[in-house]
Amino acid sequence: MLFVIITPKYRRLYVFVGDLVVIQMDKNELKKVFESNNGVLKTSQLSSLKIDSTDIKRLIKNGVIEKIKTGYYRFPSDDLDEAAIVARLFPDGVLWLNTALFYYGYSDRTPMQWDIIISKNASRSRFKIDYPHVNPFFVTPERLSYGVTTIEIDGCIMKIFDRDRLICECLKYESDMDKETFNKAVQAYLADPKKNIKNLLAYAKRRKATKRMHDVIGVWL
Repeated sequence: MLFVIITPKYRRLYVFVGDLVVIQMDKNELKKVFESNNGVLKTSQLSSLKIDSTDIKRLIKNGVIEKIKTGYYRFPSDDLDEAAIVARLFPDGVLWLNTALFYYGYSDRTPMQWDIIISKNASRSRFKIDYPHVNPFFVTPERLSYGVTTIEIDGCIMKIFDRDRLICECLKYESDMDKETFNKAVQAYLADPKKNIKNLLAYAKRRKATKRMHDVIGVWL
C-alpha cells in the first residue's frame, strides 16, 4: 500500500511504501536554503534540516543536489556562479595573478581557473574538487598579512591583493606568466588612477623586488 503525508511544519514529503519510508524535503524550499548559503551546503547543514546521509545519497542519485567534494554539496542551477562556490569553500584564500588581473581589468583574458594564494597551513585536501577548477598556491601566513583587500564578484565578497601588491607579485613571478599578459598588466596598472606608487615601493621592498620594480616600472614614472 502507498500513501502520502505532507507535513507543513518542515515542508517534507513522507512516502510510505509498505514498511519503507522515503523522505524528501520540498525541492523549492531546499533550493532557497542553498541560495541563502551562496549555493553551497555542508553535510552538517543538511543534517540540521533533518536530511541524513541516506537522504543525501538519494538526492544525489535523483539529481536534486550535486556533490562538490566530501562534505560539500551544491544545488544544480544555471545561475549559480563559480564565484559563489569559491567564496564559500575558500573564504581564507586570496585571488591573485591571472584571476586578480582579470577582475581589475588589467587583463582581457578570461581565466580558465581560479588562482588563489593561501596559507601553507591550509589543508591540501580542501582543493580536491571537481568544480570549479581552482589553482592554489601555498605560502607562509606572513605573506598574506599585508596588501589584501576585498572585491565583489557576482554578488560575492572575496579577498584579493590590492592593485599595488598584485603588480608586485607579478614582478616576482614574471617568469611564470605569459609575456603579453605581463606587459599588458604593467601598462594597465600605470594607466590606473587608483594605483599607489608609495604602496608599490613598500611592497617591492618587502618582497625583495625593488630592483625589478625600478627596471620595469621606474622608467615609466
